[in-house]
Amino acid sequence: MKKLNLLIIGGGGREHALAWKLKQSPHVGTLYVAPGNGGTEKLAINVPVDDNDANALCHFARKNQIDLTIVGPETPLAAGITDIFHTAGLRVFGPSRLAAQLESSKAFAKGFMTDHNIPTAAYATFTRYDAARDYLARQSGALVVKASGLAAGKGVILCDDVAEAEAALYDIMVQRRFGNAGNQVVIEERLTGPELSLLAFTDGQTVAPMLPARDHKRAYDHNQGPNTGGMGAYTPPAGVDDDMVAHIVRTVLQPVVTGMAERRMPYVGVLYAGMILTPAGPKVLEFNCRFGDPETQVILPMLAGDLLEIMLACLDGTLTPTMVQPLPGACAAIVMASPGYPGAYPKGLPISGVDDAEREEGVIVFHAGTTRVNDRLETSGGRVLAVTALGDTVAAAAQRAYAGIAHIHFDNAHYRRDIGLDG
Repeated sequence: MKKLNLLIIGGGGREHALAWKLKQSPHVGTLYVAPGNGGTEKLAINVPVDDNDANALCHFARKNQIDLTIVGPETPLAAGITDIFHTAGLRVFGPSRLAAQLESSKAFAKGFMTDHNIPTAAYATFTRYDAARDYLARQSGALVVKASGLAAGKGVILCDDVAEAEAALYDIMVQRRFGNAGNQVVIEERLTGPELSLLAFTDGQTVAPMLPARDHKRAYDHNQGPNTGGMGAYTPPAGVDDDMVAHIVRTVLQPVVTGMAERRMPYVGVLYAGMILTPAGPKVLEFNCRFGDPETQVILPMLAGDLLEIMLACLDGTLTPTMVQPLPGACAAIVMASPGYPGAYPKGLPISGVDDAEREEGVIVFHAGTTRVNDRLETSGGRVLAVTALGDTVAAAAQRAYAGIAHIHFDNAHYRRDIGLDG
């Protein structure tokens, strides 16, 4: 195989991890990341093009003879960037706009799961505030209120009672907290049990799962505070064995891929199922149509194979589960966030100590909200770094990650101190 020029679209920790893993392939020629961050520029050429500007990205790919484009974030996928690239005759890794509805519309996803007998929480959907409010008045107990559209991982509000659910509904549909993402809402029963993320590659027919992971969405220790895009993750979670993974593939992931093909919107790329392991078995909370963040930062360091070869097999329809094998051991990632995240936060805070952190055994620092200004690394986003480490066990990996964090400083950095230490 000739060396291929690649373009990764996105600028977060997921894209840094993708660049890091793809760079290990002997088949990679020139690697570009658009727009990239302060970490990707050490591995690739950062391109100053917005990740939502599909036409500009398509023009760049043609001009620079890009052999494969990998789409990281959900927003361009939902807007149909892969369709635009396909029309231009360019190879791209990621589902079509129609297939990406599994993530871009929670209402679509819930209806799809109902139609295909995929286990999920009982729910109702609404486009009118008064109808949703009347529905809540007839409910009791803990509920979840979700903006149906994309809200950067923050559009899900966990409510302990109906009063909290009514406040969340008002926030979404009247106060317009998430903008147009809240034009439609999903109200669900609140499931109980540990969370699980299972990501899989698919070529539109075959499903090849990666290692299961556990994400931590809440901002503060002991799962307190508001939901975020993710404050850390680890793999593999205790109690999730090969039989459970096979069960989830059989009852969730394969029915999705088969059902989407039957609807003539074939799903090719990475399919992510976010689940709760309830006493009645795994049930789906949501689907994502791309690599998760920060799950990618722990899954890819544990992937034994060549990521580029796997992606090409997905596009060529030649994927086999044996191509996706894990390395032994475990991996944990701790997110260092800006003060105030997931609310308003400052930018431009100087960052020090990243190189020292990476001198710790097994530590890799994936950049998310960083930029370099005159050779100085600064914060530029809410989630700044994912300090990641490998170890024999989850607890050992987490301890190494926290040892890495001890070297890093930016003013009022916020991170959870309880991720993976019980694993």
